[in-house]
Amino acid sequence: MLSFLRKNSVIRGILFVTLALFYFYGLTIPLLGPDEPRYAQVAREMFERGDWITPTLGGFTWFEKPVLLYWLEIISFRTFGVSEFAARLGPATFGLLIICALWLFGKNIGLQATNEIYGLNKQKFGEVAFSDLLAVTAASTIGLIVFSRGASFDIVLTFPLTASLLCFYVWKTGRAGSWALISFYFFSGLSVLAKGLVGIIFPFAIAAVFEATSWFLARKEKSASPIIARNFFKTLAWGTFITIAVSAIWFLPMYLIHGWKFIDEFIIQHHFVRYTSNKYLHPQPFYFFLWVLPLMLLPWTWFFIVGIYRSIREIWKSRLFAEKGPSENFGLNSLKLYLIIWITIPLVFFSLSGSKLPGYILPAVPPAIVIAAIEIRKFVNGKLSKLLFVYSLAAAVFIVSAVLLTFVVPRFAADESVKSLVEAADREGFLESRLAGLHTIEHNLEFYAAGRLIRNRDGGQHLFYGTSEIYELAKSEGKPLLVLVPNEYKKQVEEDKNFNKRLLATNAQYSLFAVSVSDFVSTDAGSSDAESRENN
Repeated sequence: MLSFLRKNSVIRGILFVTLALFYFYGLTIPLLGPDEPRYAQVAREMFERGDWITPTLGGFTWFEKPVLLYWLEIISFRTFGVSEFAARLGPATFGLLIICALWLFGKNIGLQATNEIYGLNKQKFGEVAFSDLLAVTAASTIGLIVFSRGASFDIVLTFPLTASLLCFYVWKTGRAGSWALISFYFFSGLSVLAKGLVGIIFPFAIAAVFEATSWFLARKEKSASPIIARNFFKTLAWGTFITIAVSAIWFLPMYLIHGWKFIDEFIIQHHFVRYTSNKYLHPQPFYFFLWVLPLMLLPWTWFFIVGIYRSIREIWKSRLFAEKGPSENFGLNSLKLYLIIWITIPLVFFSLSGSKLPGYILPAVPPAIVIAAIEIRKFVNGKLSKLLFVYSLAAAVFIVSAVLLTFVVPRFAADESVKSLVEAADREGFLESRLAGLHTIEHNLEFYAAGRLIRNRDGGQHLFYGTSEIYELAKSEGKPLLVLVPNEYKKQVEEDKNFNKRLLATNAQYSLFAVSVSDFVSTDAGSSDAESRENN
């Protein structure tokens, strides 16, 4: 049966479609956090203007991130219309592409479980391909499942970076021609379009450190070094040109249009200042990613930890390169060395950063998955019972995730998002009313109340500190104004007698009022209606 499943392309196709449906499931919940709604709104503004170059938020230039995510969202908006699903479809697709890239890599490096399964006849039950085990491990890893569902840049960076570094290793083994090296440089350029300078720093640094380390170990062991056959450093001149050419598709027109303003905001502020300071308010201790990375690898964390320990020990005790041809030199220990370098460079780089968010370490998850999968393969060791345990654990992750996405996450999203509040105001006829934040700046409004927010001269949302400011604004508007207020400050609006107010909707965090200096509706009736809706 296992042999049939492994060889039958129709069954594999069905399983892949099922996996794709899982990764596309649950993308319709409201946009969450400060980033998803802002990035989706930036893409929507570009889409509505027909502009593929300049990102804007609320009509003001937005140079915080590069353009690849926005391009994915624009394509989705054109195809499916503007929605949460369309905003998240690109990242979900990139999550699937990471799994596909790892599966192809597993097939290329040819690691297969050659032991008989549970002592039974191998011809009857077949072998368990390492590529299949690697794909199952990747698809059921919590980090990929979670971040593939967010309209953010981390997974969009992780796919091209993963593709780039996998292509480089395949090229180094001698199992592929120059197309693999060209792909390394091409995907590096795509990584720059995904998240800026780290897109070129990580692949080039990882490749260079692996090249130098391999050369040193080979010289130390006095063996024929495969680096002589394929020297990465000799390709840097023309390869860097490919990377720069790909990234210049967006960076060059941005510079020609916006000049120094783009360089200052995007490069200086959102690269160097963000990295060296806490200006953007994401401080964490140095060891933050040392526990975030293992959490992202659930439920395979233990296999990863054991795999890292054994990999370091085996590399230290054994000779990395045998005196064989270039292809044979790149054995399992060489792969492990490469994976460890791949994990270490992002880990150290972001640990030194003054700004830390969990998604930053996502580029280190794919190599960690490969290490975990190698250890899982050793654990299975041809035994059907252990193989079924691994597949059952993966299936349990999918089932639990689907249950959470169906029954738990939507309720959480409803409380964390202002979507339902704005929709309630729209149903009451306040579609054209401007919206002010009292004691709060809620970035979720960028998408759900687009074009209606009160902004400062620099484009940021204006923060109102008291109801007297709300009164002056409502007076100048001459028509009803929407006011979003945290529930702890709700009474300030209710008790202010300078203007009329109506409670339209409330959730776990906020209340949304319509206020006016004229009698647009009875306050008591409006409050009673809203309270009745809340209780229901």
